[in-house]
Amino acid sequence: MTSLVTGTCDPRFRRVREVFEDSHARGEELGSAVSVVVGGARVVDLSGGFSDRHKTRPWNPATLVNLFSVTKALSSACLHRLVDQGRLDLDAPLCRMWPEIAQAGKEGLTAAHVLSHRGGLPALSEPLAPEAFYDWAAMTSALAAQAPWWEPGTRHGYHPLTFGWLVGEIVRRVAGVSLGAYLRETITGPLGLDLHVGLAEVDDVRCADLTNAPRPPGGVTLLDRVMAEPTSMAAKAFTNPITPVLPRAQSSRAWRGAEIPSANGHGTAAALASFFAALLVGGERAVLSRESLERARVEQSSGPDPILYVDTRFGLGFMLPQPHHPFAKDGAFGHTGAGGALGFAHPEAELGFGYVMNRCGTSALGDPRAQALSDAVYASL
Repeated sequence: MTSLVTGTCDPRFRRVREVFEDSHARGEELGSAVSVVVGGARVVDLSGGFSDRHKTRPWNPATLVNLFSVTKALSSACLHRLVDQGRLDLDAPLCRMWPEIAQAGKEGLTAAHVLSHRGGLPALSEPLAPEAFYDWAAMTSALAAQAPWWEPGTRHGYHPLTFGWLVGEIVRRVAGVSLGAYLRETITGPLGLDLHVGLAEVDDVRCADLTNAPRPPGGVTLLDRVMAEPTSMAAKAFTNPITPVLPRAQSSRAWRGAEIPSANGHGTAAALASFFAALLVGGERAVLSRESLERARVEQSSGPDPILYVDTRFGLGFMLPQPHHPFAKDGAFGHTGAGGALGFAHPEAELGFGYVMNRCGTSALGDPRAQALSDAVYASL
């Protein structure tokens, strides 16, 4: 069965279509989609390939896929919205709303520390059973008891999984509902966006199968480094609990249905582009205030990252263009996801971008397919 690239593309952005079609023609994709909104208008909305590994179901506009760490952008927007509502102070000690988090020297931990990956809680030192991964109380209690790996605020290191439980518990304590519910009730629901943290079982049939791209010859991946040092902080950040690296874990009902606000968001490319474009809209329809928008993209952390083994840059909850992977031009903010997904906004260009795929690349932070599409968008502006 052959699946051609389908969808719409403004003639001005034909280079984006060419890059997308070439990637499929070269076999770099199983299935994927890219969407671009500029100035409030959708100028690119393309999909191609297959949503299943047997190549029987063509990718379509309603195909959902795991966004991995792009989920962090959705979660961060929830915290910034609570700030806009006057319900959260990013610089106040979290223990004022979450008393248990003050354990083990974390009295000064703030939401700003968490958002900028400066909280000192990228990993849990005590081993947890695999099933704890889906137990919200178990994970947040373990984080509350955890001694920080460094004094909060003094350095940064990517929090690949713990970010979600930390941000999610802040939302729960302030808003009285889970992060997935808050996101749905205040952002994605009103905007009609097909984005989910905690996917309903009825939507499983729309989910794409995840597959892995071939390993680069002679290449050493982040997972290789992590597994070579199983007792390191970096290894514990990804493998304690071990659940995320178990085979097919991300295709299970347990994974899809749980709320893991750092890693298990599901959505479409079009919804992702619309989400980031919506962050740029002011007035009564604003998702975030202009103050929150500007604050979110100010660099908070940069330099060597002990979890990802490369230099990284972060604003408040959002990734900034990286030294080794400038996924967008300066001034943009968004997030990459494991395997290749990418979403970002660029206020000056009035740009919202979303790319999703189900053949996961091996790069730890940034993917050549997403980079090529981003470059093509900027070349077309």
